[in-house]
Amino acid sequence: MAKRLGVETGSAARRVTLSQSGDMRLGKGPRRSRFRARQTIDVAETGFAWRASFGPLGAVRVCDAYRDGAGSLDVQLLGLLRLAHMTGPAFAKGEIMRYLAEIALAPDAILLNRSLIWSVIDTRSLSVAAGTGEGYGCVRIDLDEEGRIGSIFTPDRPFVEGKETKERPWSGRFFDYRLHAGRWLPFGAEVGWTIDGQVSNYWRGTMTHWTVA
Repeated sequence: MAKRLGVETGSAARRVTLSQSGDMRLGKGPRRSRFRARQTIDVAETGFAWRASFGPLGAVRVCDAYRDGAGSLDVQLLGLLRLAHMTGPAFAKGEIMRYLAEIALAPDAILLNRSLIWSVIDTRSLSVAAGTGEGYGCVRIDLDEEGRIGSIFTPDRPFVEGKETKERPWSGRFFDYRLHAGRWLPFGAEVGWTIDGQVSNYWRGTMTHWTVA
């Protein structure tokens, strides 16, 4: 799979940096908010940081991250007033799942991140896992007709409902693949939760910049 995505054996990449624009639901209602984001994804280890701004003048700022075995989500107003902070074992599991699901955005990690555990399901599907204990996460990857990552799924990503956290099915798809910096990368993506048997897409975005170093 790594070869089909353009990753060469001997890659010395360590980190991907990308930019995105898109929209997502921040609450339970149908209203969607536009965002602009910058993300770093580690290639040789499991870690990322997604920093986004929402609203007029980017007043609401979100940092979603996983580093050194811990996941966290911080929401601030104008970078001064904390509106939300989430962490803990369940959140670490969810953030690991996000890293695994987004491996299409950092394909060098397929070869270089030796902590990832890969299993073949069938000719068009794989699973990839990472973490330990309560922070263990596993995601299924389904390939498209070109052998690239077309969609992802996990039945048990932690989902915050009020003061409770429940595990729910979570899925996403990647599309608009382009050859960029020698790699086949998806410039479009969307993600959703399955609630009461219905898939609700809460995030969709377009990649506007991508570099690896």
